Amino acid sequence: MSSTSRVRIQNLRKSYGSHVALKDIDLDIPAGAFFTLLGPSGCGKTTLLRAIAGFHQQDAGDILVGEQSIGRLGASLRNVGMVFQDYAVFPHLSVFDNVAFGLVQRKVAPDEIRQRVQTMLQTVQLDALGDRLPHQLSGGQQQRVGLARAMVIRPKVLLMDEPLSNLDAKLRVDLRRDIRQLQQEFGITTIYVTHDQEEALSISDQVCVMYDGVVQQVGAPWDIYHRPQNRFVASFVGANNFLPCAPASAGQMQLLGQTVVAPAALSGAAKVVASVRPEKVRVNQPLPGAGLQVPGVLRHAMFTGRELQLAVDVAGHGSIEALTAPLEAMVALRPGETVQLGIPASDLLFFAPGDTGRRLA
Repeated sequence: MSSTSRVRIQNLRKSYGSHVALKDIDLDIPAGAFFTLLGPSGCGKTTLLRAIAGFHQQDAGDILVGEQSIGRLGASLRNVGMVFQDYAVFPHLSVFDNVAFGLVQRKVAPDEIRQRVQTMLQTVQLDALGDRLPHQLSGGQQQRVGLARAMVIRPKVLLMDEPLSNLDAKLRVDLRRDIRQLQQEFGITTIYVTHDQEEALSISDQVCVMYDGVVQQVGAPWDIYHRPQNRFVASFVGANNFLPCAPASAGQMQLLGQTVVAPAALSGAAKVVASVRPEKVRVNQPLPGAGLQVPGVLRHAMFTGRELQLAVDVAGHGSIEALTAPLEAMVALRPGETVQLGIPASDLLFFAPGDTGRRLA
């Protein structure tokens, strides 16, 4: 495998007519990192990936792999591997010949092709299926063929465009674990596109959350989840309860009809939105330390085995979602019953208003 490379995106801009798909994107991706572009449909993540691959030409800015500018090179000259959402295997070629395709195009010697393809097929656990045609394979096996074909050319960067979205849930979990293991084994810089938050958090060294052609936050999965920089990141990555609040008196905020001590960063803020993750909301349990104790009426509860998901209506304040351990007494709760919610003050985050309002504390 060729040496892994740092990737830098500098002021990248891309428009389609009047629509600006990428708005001056700046990213610095460390060598050997598993870097995930995460966001909803239309946010620009696939456009960015395809610009790196050379399939879309940017209007402005540059792309550097190592110290080499590749922003104006043709796709075939960039030495990047690409794994597509729809597998993109050649139906008339065997598994072996599909994997060998890029090496043949590069005029690698036949003996070396044979050795490299066999080694790669063993790596992706397809060495016994080299003679089969794609229609004789499962979806997961076809995706492994696509992965092997992208990696066998020894690219400096591996690009993956929602490669697991066409697979069933269990296979997605299995294959993403295998992809991560292979990436770590080869140490290859990987840029991965997904709209699946759980997938992004579970396999990435760094996650880049995008919205409306703009990078909203880049960080380790822990920071993206627990320290979102704005409201969009807090709402898109994992479930969240958003609760309007307002200044009550000096050093305090009014929230759910009660008052909580306001962090210093909120001083003077006229309008603020608070958030709390469902797993931080306590149900019929004592609240250690400062926080809110709020009565509510159970709307519904869903027992999923490992956890219990509840929606609780709080008079005058809408519904609050809670996620808790499935204790037997909790599972026995029925809609219409009164429950007591506890929200620790230390688990509240505060945001300026608006879809991308910044975190204030």
